[in-house]
Amino acid sequence: MESTPEFYQNVVVMRHGDRIDNFDHSWVSTAARPWDPPLVQQGRLRAFKTGQIFRNNLSFPLHRVFVSPFLRCVQTAAEVVSALSAVSDSPDALTGDAPPIDPSKIKVSVEYGLCEMMSREAIRLDVAPKDGNWGFDISERQAMLPPGTVDENAVKIYKELPRWEEPVLQTKARYQHIVKDLADKHPTENLLLVTHGEGVGVALSSFKKGTTVYEVDYCGYVELRRPIFKKDQSFVAGEFEVTGQTAVNFISSEIL
Repeated sequence: MESTPEFYQNVVVMRHGDRIDNFDHSWVSTAARPWDPPLVQQGRLRAFKTGQIFRNNLSFPLHRVFVSPFLRCVQTAAEVVSALSAVSDSPDALTGDAPPIDPSKIKVSVEYGLCEMMSREAIRLDVAPKDGNWGFDISERQAMLPPGTVDENAVKIYKELPRWEEPVLQTKARYQHIVKDLADKHPTENLLLVTHGEGVGVALSSFKKGTTVYEVDYCGYVELRRPIFKKDQSFVAGEFEVTGQTAVNFISSEIL
């Protein structure tokens, strides 16, 4: 492997925005799909604002987005992608409803491997579907994303949802592996992964040793980077390092 990298690949791992059942506790009792809450309006606003931050403040462009099939994540990705692909950066735009976009700027795919922890650790037994049918229609979820941005040819790493109940250690391993698997599949592109709080926490603790994450705020995110080396006609990747985190609360043994 060469001592000087050809370039660096960046991956941002982000939590979804504000979910309705944490603000309206009666929502679950009347919801047709209580395991799959949508965003509240504040969540849409926060997600769009985060997308504007990515557009204006990151030192690298984002080329591709992968998103959990859960509704709150798809809605978050829709707002972020609208902000990233807006034709102009309008200060008056508050959500993705307003700005016209250039869909060629970024591509989006739904990825089962980024889904919620499939266990009672994250989804209460009285909320989970009794018949085991989670009812995720990928075509329906893709239709919620900005027109022209969906990569129709993308091949999923996970072909289906993990089984209920997924052991916690297996979930953590899934989150760790999906980051690397998606990055390995697209080594020349910078990625945004829209997932759940535990996924963001694992992204930090896995690549920043001695770190324990105890809270990830809505739309909190971790920035990862790794060197990419050219070897013959292919690319070889180095190890990921954490280059930053926002709205992620953790303790580190390095400062104890």
